[in-house]
Formats: sequence, structure tokens, C-alpha cells
Amino acid sequence: MPILCGQAAAGVLAPSIGGQVREAGTLQDAARMVEEDPAETLVVIGPDAPIGDALAFASTLRLHRPAVGVILARDQVDVALLTHALRAGVREVVPADDPMALAAACQRSGEVSRRLIGAAGPDAPAPPGRDGQVVTVFAAKGGCGKTTFAINLGVALARDAGLRVCVVDLDLAFGDVAISVQLEPARTVVDALPMAGHLDRTGASSLLTRYRPNLDVLLAPVTPGDAEKIPPSLVTELLGVLRGLFDYVIVDTPAQFSEHVLTAMDASAHHVLLTTPDVPALKNLRITLDMLDLLSYPRQIRSVVLNRADSKVGLGLDDVERVVRWPVAAHIPSSRDVPVSVNRGEPLALSHPGHPVSQAIGKFARLRLTAAGDPAAVSRSRGRARGRRRMA
Repeated sequence: MPILCGQAAAGVLAPSIGGQVREAGTLQDAARMVEEDPAETLVVIGPDAPIGDALAFASTLRLHRPAVGVILARDQVDVALLTHALRAGVREVVPADDPMALAAACQRSGEVSRRLIGAAGPDAPAPPGRDGQVVTVFAAKGGCGKTTFAINLGVALARDAGLRVCVVDLDLAFGDVAISVQLEPARTVVDALPMAGHLDRTGASSLLTRYRPNLDVLLAPVTPGDAEKIPPSLVTELLGVLRGLFDYVIVDTPAQFSEHVLTAMDASAHHVLLTTPDVPALKNLRITLDMLDLLSYPRQIRSVVLNRADSKVGLGLDDVERVVRWPVAAHIPSSRDVPVSVNRGEPLALSHPGHPVSQAIGKFARLRLTAAGDPAAVSRSRGRARGRRRMA
């Protein structure tokens, strides 16, 4: 049962929280109530609580009960308050006179709490977390179907293997994951900025958007200029924390070797390189492979995927492998159903799991990812690649 701390606006705030609400006169009372109830997952702090005490309360709770969300309702909300609050572990700050904003914040906080409890179990307040794998999907030429493949790969892993999966849209300027699955980007990567340097599991969970059971999405910014605000170090921090929450983190990237993309590749246990059977795409793939060799990324973590493999464009599989000088690990057939599914906002692997495209992506996931080799060896190789790239 949610706890509402503060009396000044209790009559206004309580209906927005939903259901039965327990009222606490002081933060000390709220702390005692949380301690006595191991199932509690939400504390709303009203505007009459001193801000310093409220932030200290949230900071303490984040360490000892990370599944409990703290929401601040304040008479005035500004950037400085938001920054301090997020650093302290507050999930959201809302205007005290906006009941709809409070109701939405409580709903989002509940989703975060359910994810944390589901990942750790209700009896593990400070879990060690998973040791998930990051998979970066990259194509050096636009139009290869990279975003569609990344989303369907995430669906296949979450559905067929029953794994917890997160799809990260790292195309920070022009990301299409949200629109491809018709998600409202209420929270995006840019909301991690106030937590940079001290991002934890609770903070990372608050950034995610639930798409399907076992499948969450971290969306790209939607405001022009926000992409430039995100440093590569924050990408490293985000992927490191997400690995502790999910079995697989699928990273969709822009069609260029930016510092953010290289940061994701540094963190990856697998690089999926997507291409299509046309000369410009194959030329760019060959350059990509040479670049990865130059940067000393281990070859054993690469998979070349040929999308629209059966397109009758005058290039067969032998021609493709001869041009790129690399074996093709998976062949995804061409189908008009793919753009139809994109326009509908529903991945083909979800709406038609028996479709040849869905089957091909699922087979790739089983053979190249879930049945992959020793993760520790891959991690050691990845670490050596990072060191050599920094020295270059």
C-alpha cells in the first residue's frame, strides 16, 4: 500500500496515487513504515517536507530498498531540483498541483519496482544482478533493415528463450525504435544525464519503457540537440548497469563509426554486422570489417547477417562472401510483410512467429547468441581490444 508523507496537500495528492494510501506525518514515520513492510514499493513525499530531508531519505532508501520508488511532489520544479533529486535516487519530481502527472509517475514507478523485483526476487534487497551480454547491431549503410532486425532479435530472445532483454536505441539523433513499435518516449537516454557517474540499477530501470513481458526498451532522445549532450562515458555506464538487469542488451546503432558506437562495441560480447546484396552495402561492410580488424576487435565475436538474401538483384551468396571475404552467418529472406509490420508498429517476430523472416532471426539467435562460446574468453578479448584502441 503506497505511503504518502506530508499533510499539507494530502487530500489533493492521495486520489492521484490510486487505491488505498497510508499517510505518514513525517519522513521518520515513512521510514518506519517502509521498514515494517517488506512488500512496500512506493513513497510519495509531499511539498511540505524539507527538500534536504527528502533527498536524504531517498538516498538512504536507494541503498537499502532499491525496489521502493520515491516520488517528490513540489510546488515549484526546476532543473536544479531535478538534478539533485535524481542524484539522490528520487525516481520522479512532479508539480504538486498536477494530479495527472503524479498518477503517471506512480504508474511508471510501479513498473520500475516490478522489474527490479522480477530481476532479483522479493527477498534480495541488494542483488548481485545478472551477467548479461551486450550485442551491438551495426550496418555502415542506411536502409539495410538494422533497426527492424534489432527489434525482432530482441523479441525472439525474449519470447523463444524466455530471457530478459533490453533493446537500446543508440541512434541518438535519428532513432526509430520508438516509432517502429509505437512507444511513447516519456523517458529517454537523455534523462540519464543527471545520474552520470553514479548510475545504479534503480536509476537505469527508471529510464526504461516496457514493451512486452521480458522485453524493455531504452529510447533515443526526441528533442533536437539532445544527442550532443550525451557523452560516450554515459553509454559505457548505461550498458554496464543494464547488463546487470538483463540477459541480453541489444544495441541498435546509427550507420557510422561514432565514438558512441565504438563504446558500445567495446562493451559487446557480439557484433552483428548487417548488409544487403547490393554493391554499396557490401563495399561498406568490407570497410567495416577492415576497421574492426584495425581496432583489434576479436574476430570470433562477429556475425555477418545478409538481409533480403533472396532478392533477385544479380548477386548470389557466393558473390557476397567473395566480395566481403567473410562467411555469412544468417540469411534473412526478403518479404513485403516486413515493411507492412513496420508501418503497423508490430514486429513480425511478435505478430507472425512462424513467418520465414521470424524463423530466420530466431534461428540466428539460437545458434549464434544463446549457444555461443565462453563469455569469459570473449570478455578478455574485448578488454584487450579496448586497451589497444586507447593506445592507438
